[in-house]
Amino acid sequence: MKTSLRLAAGLLASASFATIAHAGDLSGNVSDATGTRALQSATVKIVELDRATRTDRDGSYIFADIPAGEYTVEVSYVGAIVETKKISIPETGRVQGNFALAGIGGGDILVVGQAANQASALSRKRAADGVEDVLTRDAVGEFPDQNVAESLRRLPGVNILNDQGEGRFVSVRGLAPNLNSTSLNGVRVPAPESDVREVALDVVSSDTIESIEVKKSLTPDMDADAIGASIEIKTTSAFDRKKDFYSVRAEGSYNDYNGQVTPKGSFDFSKRLGDNFGVAGSVSYYKRKFETDNVEADPWKLDDNDVPFSDTIEYRDYDVTRTRINAGLSFDWRASDTTKVYLRGNWSQFDDHEYRRRTTFDFGKFDEVSDASGDTVSFDDADDRIKVERDLKDRFERQRIRTVVLGGDTDTGTWTFKWLASYAKSSEEEHGSIDPVRFSHKFEDEGVVIDWDYSDRRVPTYSVSSGADLFNSPDTYTLDKVEITTLSDSRDREYALKADLGRTFATDSGDFTIQAGAKQRWRKKSYNKTQTDYGDNDDLTMADYLGEQTYRLHGISLGPVLDKQAGVNFMADHGGELELDEDGTLIDSISDDYSAKEDITAAYALARWDSDALRVIGGVRMERTHNELNGNLYNEDSLEITPRRFTRSYTDWLPSLTVRLAPENNIVMRAAAYKSLMRPNLKHLAPIFSNNEDNEAEFGNPELKPYKAWNFDFGVEWYFSGNGALTFGAFYKSVNDFIVKRYFAGDAAYSDITGVTYNTLETHENGDKADIAGFEVGYSQAYTMLPEPFDGLLTQVNYTYTYTKGTVYDEDDMPYRVALPDNSRHTFNVVLGYDKGPLDLRLAGSYRSKYLDELGDNQESDRWVDNHFQLDFSGKLKVMPGVKLTVDVININNAKYYAYQNFGGAQRLLQFEKYGPTYKFGVKASF
Repeated sequence: MKTSLRLAAGLLASASFATIAHAGDLSGNVSDATGTRALQSATVKIVELDRATRTDRDGSYIFADIPAGEYTVEVSYVGAIVETKKISIPETGRVQGNFALAGIGGGDILVVGQAANQASALSRKRAADGVEDVLTRDAVGEFPDQNVAESLRRLPGVNILNDQGEGRFVSVRGLAPNLNSTSLNGVRVPAPESDVREVALDVVSSDTIESIEVKKSLTPDMDADAIGASIEIKTTSAFDRKKDFYSVRAEGSYNDYNGQVTPKGSFDFSKRLGDNFGVAGSVSYYKRKFETDNVEADPWKLDDNDVPFSDTIEYRDYDVTRTRINAGLSFDWRASDTTKVYLRGNWSQFDDHEYRRRTTFDFGKFDEVSDASGDTVSFDDADDRIKVERDLKDRFERQRIRTVVLGGDTDTGTWTFKWLASYAKSSEEEHGSIDPVRFSHKFEDEGVVIDWDYSDRRVPTYSVSSGADLFNSPDTYTLDKVEITTLSDSRDREYALKADLGRTFATDSGDFTIQAGAKQRWRKKSYNKTQTDYGDNDDLTMADYLGEQTYRLHGISLGPVLDKQAGVNFMADHGGELELDEDGTLIDSISDDYSAKEDITAAYALARWDSDALRVIGGVRMERTHNELNGNLYNEDSLEITPRRFTRSYTDWLPSLTVRLAPENNIVMRAAAYKSLMRPNLKHLAPIFSNNEDNEAEFGNPELKPYKAWNFDFGVEWYFSGNGALTFGAFYKSVNDFIVKRYFAGDAAYSDITGVTYNTLETHENGDKADIAGFEVGYSQAYTMLPEPFDGLLTQVNYTYTYTKGTVYDEDDMPYRVALPDNSRHTFNVVLGYDKGPLDLRLAGSYRSKYLDELGDNQESDRWVDNHFQLDFSGKLKVMPGVKLTVDVININNAKYYAYQNFGGAQRLLQFEKYGPTYKFGVKASF
């Protein structure tokens, strides 16, 4: 009832504010000279009064309480010619002042292509309150890349963590993705995966996106859960353009490894239904088939003669089909001259069907290799047991993200009132996945000798020097186990209500604003798994279920491999005769189940000073968090299941101060100091216990504290007279209670609770203080001043240096300092483009240095990911008005993934993957 009353009050307030009139008002709209695009973040100044404002996304602006008289109004926008007008303000009433800006160099430079995107992005960066970077689409709906994650790596301080060659998770300033937050049209997006907060941004298609703002500093009116950045995605509105728009696109995608062509298509539109109502929407479909070759090793150890070797080496052959479907619909209504109301909904679906054939070598019984010479070691089954496993994973996983938001925005020039009500739900489901069906054999005194060559640190190779016929016979390998995921169901949903009220007082030298607001968020995340386990059967072999291998690394043979349909066919043939592992089925079906509630009550107050040269925003935000955490603890001996429940609450006070100084029209300086936080992943808080077949246990930690950080930012930006800028930013963050994954050697102390003495324990714990410092520099330029044909060239270059250190503890509780996980010290991005006439070409390179991926139980077992450099190309050719041919080449240089540990004085392989480039070609028509 209280919620309904608050929403009704907000609607009434919007309606009542819209009727208030103030003497001496000036309002208007700014667009490009062709009348195609509304220009957001154009700066509008009343020169004589030192008052300035910026245009909204529909190009509108408003000034109130202007003394009667004649004034010079000046409008500027990056890449455009400055426009000025003399406007007379009467003693009462409102005057209209509309502006149409021409691009430097003329033509459609503010509307179409890379130059238009750059001008729009730099204008929004220049006009922003704090430190931020922006990506935008142009007026014909073209975004820089195919999905949100791939696009963001072009921005200063932003890089991408890949999953099987595709950019998925965003790292800002070298920090972990879970230190960012993501919003879609003002709605916090929950994570589909059960164990993380961060959202994989490749789920969202770029065809639905108008802009992405990466806000690296916070003000009190923003949610405080961001230490890296707040990533704010906005979809299209009918009022972004001045004219109706329709676009259709069809593409084919070809993966060099897979050799197949798969489809991609989209439809995008915006339509005005009268002067005050509009609708915009899009739908897109993308199916991609690709293959990945992978090799993994873990753990490494020294034998009794100090010879390094890996206990376990796996060769993995992936065949993957990913399908993305996105749809968005937006309604916008100008309820009055001062009030706008909007309704926006978005739906995304991401299907991932993965087949993985794997051959695993297990030498865990060896304390000493049979023979060693240089980089070569040998294992002889006469000395100890050699176990070889051959298995198949057949997994289908579906993720969905849905958001809907209803909101209103009233701005009378004196009063502002904003409100929204939102709902978001994310889910990830599996039904009937077979992971794995596994066949194995333990070679003992059967004459099998396997030799390993470690000379290539990324790809170890093997040869069977004795017993090859037995080793390569499919009849040798009998059924080891079958695990079927009957259901894996992760759900995360959040409701939110928000309202902000502000009052502006006009003075002789600027505007002073007092603003306050409140927000309530209700979140619930849960995970439920049902798994069926079957035990071994020595009468069943893999001989009748063989397939063809497509493994390409160094000509390595996986030996006999299962067909991709082997899991389904095997269960159809033999499911009724398999012995159910009742204990394993019960344990695997309840160990990871949990539910968590997170209710956040927030309120803030701020004061703001705005003039032509100076903007100051200071205030404080309060956020109170309440958690309810539910999980299970089980005993493997008694199979007793004990439900566990924890509750906790805490309150954070988060002050901030932001200063923006523009001593000249083309120079902007910023400084910000603010406190922020990031709450732990809800699964890591849940009171759960799990243990796998290798006795590797995992415990939740309900006592985890949130990250809390003091953040300091400073920046200087120089905007060129044309379309370009040189920017510099420095930052420092002092983080308390940062969270790390920790591994511990087994401890019998828990055996009376869990019924098992585990080999290793994985959990999450708070570290001590961490320090983060660095700087970022960017250069963007459209070279319109050059003679033809070179006036179509443009460049975007940026570099970021990030230094992090935090204190953690080893297995003996001894402190040591490490870089924070996922921190790349160096990131570098460069774009070389040409945008003129019918041609639109771009070559983009992205580099990130190595980073710590996971902490082990000591420094030698820490997991590192090697540096990564990737080249991508995009080209468009206009063949007739409104029609373009397109081509994209992703990962031209076949960049690979390599993870390792520094063990025994050298890098030791943990994971290596190779993907091959992907080619896309198509046609796009806009009208």
